[in-house]
Amino acid sequence: MTSTTPKHTRASFFRRLAAMVYDLLVAVAVGMCAAMIILVSMMLLVENNILDNQGYAHFSDLIQHSFGYQLTIQIWVMLWVVGFFLWFWRNGGQTIGMRAWRLRLFSTNDKPFGYGRALLRLLCSLGGLGTLLVLFDFKSKLSLQDRIAATEILVLSKEDNHHQAWKKIQE
Repeated sequence: MTSTTPKHTRASFFRRLAAMVYDLLVAVAVGMCAAMIILVSMMLLVENNILDNQGYAHFSDLIQHSFGYQLTIQIWVMLWVVGFFLWFWRNGGQTIGMRAWRLRLFSTNDKPFGYGRALLRLLCSLGGLGTLLVLFDFKSKLSLQDRIAATEILVLSKEDNHHQAWKKIQE
């Protein structure tokens, strides 16, 4: 995923922000689906006495008062949301929001962009706050996560935004 194509420019802050809002909505939906899956699974396990109900009569009371179950649910949902970003960045360089706004993630060095670098990029984004650096960096338009993970976000043309065109962009 390296790019040195002069025809593609780095994305502006507002274009990145629009993609981030779009991706936030998708990430919330992913989190809700993940939460529903684990809650139904836990409820079935508690109702069939495989998991301890800790003396609560109703499953909703158990979930509201059990720190262990709440933590399990939160970690499960977080893993799915993190996985959403890592998978899309690693496999194609675009999340759903980035695709809608014709943005794509490229590596700025020759090292392969694996899940480790994708996770580093996600952690360094500080929940999106790292993108604020683009507002102050007029010349290079690199966010904090781009600088640390050696990546860049480029704006693609409509033709280049199709998966079939990606091989031409990467060469």
